[in-house]
Amino acid sequence: MSDAFTEAIDALKRGDLYRRLRRVDGDQGPEIVLDGRKALNFSSNNYLGLATHPVLKKAAQDAVERYGCGSGASRLISGNMVLYEELEAKIAKLKSAAAALVLNSGYQANVGIMPALAGEGDTIFSDALNHASIIDGCRLARAKTVVYPHCDVGYLNDALKSAPQGGRKLIVTETIFSMDGDEAPLADIVAVAERHGALIMIDEAHATGVFGPNGAGVAAQLGLAERIAVQMGTLGKALGGFGAYVGCSAALREFLINRCRSFIFATALPPAVLAAGSAAVDLLYNEPQRRLALWHNIRALREGFRALGFSIDASESQILPLVIGDAGKCMAFAELLLEKGIFVQGIRPPTVPEGTSRLRVTAMATHTHEHLRRALDAFEHVRKQF
Repeated sequence: MSDAFTEAIDALKRGDLYRRLRRVDGDQGPEIVLDGRKALNFSSNNYLGLATHPVLKKAAQDAVERYGCGSGASRLISGNMVLYEELEAKIAKLKSAAAALVLNSGYQANVGIMPALAGEGDTIFSDALNHASIIDGCRLARAKTVVYPHCDVGYLNDALKSAPQGGRKLIVTETIFSMDGDEAPLADIVAVAERHGALIMIDEAHATGVFGPNGAGVAAQLGLAERIAVQMGTLGKALGGFGAYVGCSAALREFLINRCRSFIFATALPPAVLAAGSAAVDLLYNEPQRRLALWHNIRALREGFRALGFSIDASESQILPLVIGDAGKCMAFAELLLEKGIFVQGIRPPTVPEGTSRLRVTAMATHTHEHLRRALDAFEHVRKQF
């Protein structure tokens, strides 16, 4: 059996698709030590820099002192600590939702919610570039899945029109796509959904904390929050911690508590994580300058890459994909950047389609002007070698 695994690993290496873990010493700030080498970090989802914020660290420490290290069991058994109620109330307010439910991760949220909402006789409509967790959620559901071309609302409309009558129709899309950084045409999707009586579930993992009033997301920015059944997002990216949430109606919250298997059968999050998440939501209101700094850096990086000849026009966010194409060349580019002290992760299939391997550059509010200059200089130098 071990020989089979070795052969599979060798095949990945030959195809330039082998992945390995890199050691990081220290925190997830803009400057890190990667495999013993100092580098500027342009590969993190810690968009607002909250992962190292003293307020979050203090909240986590205080929670450990008061509540201990663990939650004891699943939330339905003995783990529904008061910290959950506090955090869910804050999330519901942020998302302009009647209620909220916290889950253990974005992946667990997506693979649990969709099978709960759609089953035999129902149809799920999923964007072709949705995250792997959404794809797996579709597979776990017993519903029929229709994959529509990326952001193609016309195709979606026709697919909804021809869907079987009687079953539930569920449209699932990211609002900011994790590998392309572009924005879903959410207003058009809502209009089409209402025309055909479909529910909408959005994944705001990369929009939460970055877009909309107080970082509430794309749905809030467009004034569509109350017309969307399921607003899912995470606490582990711009909010600097861990976990996920759903903003929804009170009835849907109760339904998920009773039917979402990834909620029912998972040990509850530890107190430190919940307290840090609650503190992070407070900071979205109290420190709006972090979003302003992030958007300043996004614009500066975008303009800098365009000046170097990179095409990033599709991106409308803090995620700037520089498509190289070939997986081997992409990883070679990333290694040369690291030699220049810039850490940018190369993204290859199956995470992205064949022939679209890219360097996924992410901006952070805590990047300084000097960080940006050094990064752009390194990209210019390495690009000349290609």
